[in-house]
Amino acid sequence: MKELFSRLLARPGLTTEMIAASLIANILALASPIFVMQVLNRYVAHGVQATLLTLSAGVVIAIVLELAFRQIRMRLAASINATSDRTIANGAFGTLTGTKTAYIDKLSFGLRQEMIAGTEKLQAAFNAANMASIMDVPFALMFIGVLYLLNPAIALVVACFVALSFLISVLTLASLRAPTLQMQVESGRRGGLVSAAVQAGDTVRVFNGSGFIRKQWQDRSAAYLRLSRKIMLRQGFVQSLGTTLQAVMGAIVISLGAVQVVAGTMDVGVMIGANILAARALGPIIKFAMMSEQFAKARQALLMFNDFAKLPTERVDGTALSQFSGTIEFSDMAFSHPAAKTPLFESMNLKLEPASILVFSGANGTGKTTLARMMVGLLEPTRGRILVDGVDLAQIAPEWWRKQVMYLPQEPKFLNGTIADNISLINPEMDHARLQELIDLAGLRQFVDQSPDGSETHIVGGGKNLSLGIRRRIALARALAGDGRVMVIDEPTEGLDAEGAQAVLEAINRASGNGATVLIFTHDPQILKSVPHYVDLNVKPIPTLVRKPVDAAQVVGALPPSLKPQASITS
Repeated sequence: MKELFSRLLARPGLTTEMIAASLIANILALASPIFVMQVLNRYVAHGVQATLLTLSAGVVIAIVLELAFRQIRMRLAASINATSDRTIANGAFGTLTGTKTAYIDKLSFGLRQEMIAGTEKLQAAFNAANMASIMDVPFALMFIGVLYLLNPAIALVVACFVALSFLISVLTLASLRAPTLQMQVESGRRGGLVSAAVQAGDTVRVFNGSGFIRKQWQDRSAAYLRLSRKIMLRQGFVQSLGTTLQAVMGAIVISLGAVQVVAGTMDVGVMIGANILAARALGPIIKFAMMSEQFAKARQALLMFNDFAKLPTERVDGTALSQFSGTIEFSDMAFSHPAAKTPLFESMNLKLEPASILVFSGANGTGKTTLARMMVGLLEPTRGRILVDGVDLAQIAPEWWRKQVMYLPQEPKFLNGTIADNISLINPEMDHARLQELIDLAGLRQFVDQSPDGSETHIVGGGKNLSLGIRRRIALARALAGDGRVMVIDEPTEGLDAEGAQAVLEAINRASGNGATVLIFTHDPQILKSVPHYVDLNVKPIPTLVRKPVDAAQVVGALPPSLKPQASITS
């Protein structure tokens, strides 16, 4: 219930008004039992029509006012929740987008989905109706107090039932914690299987993998349904027990009242009124017990949020250089994946002067993509430093740095939006002329012109609706939109035809000619032939800078267009 108190304390003014509305509504709720007692004791006994009319008018007014104050309370609860719900939803999504890549990569897709789904569980548990019902719980004591004034014995019985119901609610909530946590885990696993079935749909079909993934789905679903059934049965038992307790309490109250009516110590009106008051006292507790499942799910969601909140997040502050020339230096740099037995590479010492081009080559798994991601600040060295104009990249403001980097990843991903939206992500103020220029530079003109919506063509599913070649062309245009002083390209020619490869290599030469420092990560032998030196990541643990006695005349034209020979590399 910490979340409930947190929400209430966050808006003290509205909370005070909500408590006041609850108090007035519950006081007005006393009108019904008072009406019953007065009708039975006064009207039935004397038959005065004016008395009945007066009592009826009074109780109708009280009922209408009670409804009005309950609606006011509901609106106040909705207002209190609005800020908290928005904060939690934004915080959960912010965690997904702001946590350091090295940590968020460890989370399965299903677990990430569960974190977002947790916001809905919290909203369901602490919705306005539930909060209003919880506010009625303390007022059970008020109805017991009124009962005590009428008949202490009946008040004691009702108090025992209220206490028993509250104890059942607490025990049920505690008993649901473990199965709810297990169900959350199974839900995450099922979400991961759904993601795999969608993203690797061709693999499932072509390699007859449906049996394999279906078996996993059946196992996970069986576990999930078993837990769901367990929780449902337990919650159903609580609901049935609540109904039974109400019935038993009503029978005992009527029986005690009947005995006292026969003995002449209580009249019939008080007996019926006491039964209504008893139901009013027990009702909120029964409702609270029925919310146990929602509260248990909300608690697990909060625990998951708290765990995620402990993950390191990317910095939002840091240094922004007023003048950046493009000098890049690796100083005693090393990197190891978590739990890896050996480093991916270590003791890397290199310096690139502005406008230089350096190729990093190696087989799959030697660290090309890892090093590329380190250059754009997605991963951090486990030792050593990356220096930009002599300043440690760890001290540079990430937002500023990424505006300096033209980044083309090996497998580009996109946001749901148009081609134009994605190209202009790094430069949202880009005008139409610049957008068209980038489309031409990336070799996208034919595709854009042939698309019915042109540059407004929508990209969905991260770009899965487009071929790899088109995705890489769009990614190239997106990279060039930043017009930064550093270019980082992972596998520049992969997935591209000759025209697309030429567009990428022309962009590299143009960037270098404009003074940008270029880092290329590739295993393409044609590119390696066209450069006078490259870093061999196959050499472990310390990569080697390989210098070739390449004739400049041979370099030019080695592949159309060639990469310009650069000699401004020190190791």
